[in-house]
Amino acid sequence: MQSLQPLLTYPPIDRIRRNHGLEHATIHLLSRKRRVSVVGRSDLSGFVLMGDLSEAEIIEAAHEALARMKSGERDLAIHPTCGTNFVTSAAFAALAAFVGFFGARSFSARLSRIPLVFALITGSLILAQPVGLSLQANVTTSGDMRDMEIVSVKKVSDFPALTHRVETHG
Repeated sequence: MQSLQPLLTYPPIDRIRRNHGLEHATIHLLSRKRRVSVVGRSDLSGFVLMGDLSEAEIIEAAHEALARMKSGERDLAIHPTCGTNFVTSAAFAALAAFVGFFGARSFSARLSRIPLVFALITGSLILAQPVGLSLQANVTTSGDMRDMEIVSVKKVSDFPALTHRVETHG
């Protein structure tokens, strides 16, 4: 991960990583208050949250998340349902299937390897979990909020899902 450091500290990438971390922290706090399904997407100037949430709930959670992260709770930047985890799992599973079927030229040879492929995919998914979390912690998110500020929270859409935009600065 050390070789990625210059790229990860490049200002636009650093901002996206910090917004991604704040997005996750906000989702953590929202889901602790009530059972809700939330999808988020981060970019250079903030993030969007899609789900059955009010503007007031998001404002409260985002500000609390930012304060807690600035106070040292940087682990809030890691979320178990992050897309990084899903992509890591998919890549590991695809590689396991490729390895399992490698060299099986006929249909019957491939068919006979299905139990092996299932076992390899299962093992790869178990291994992918800690790798995905590590990738989040070291590459795709940052819990270091430094001078980050929340500029605004606005509802931007009702369809296809209730969507709010959180703008950040810093």
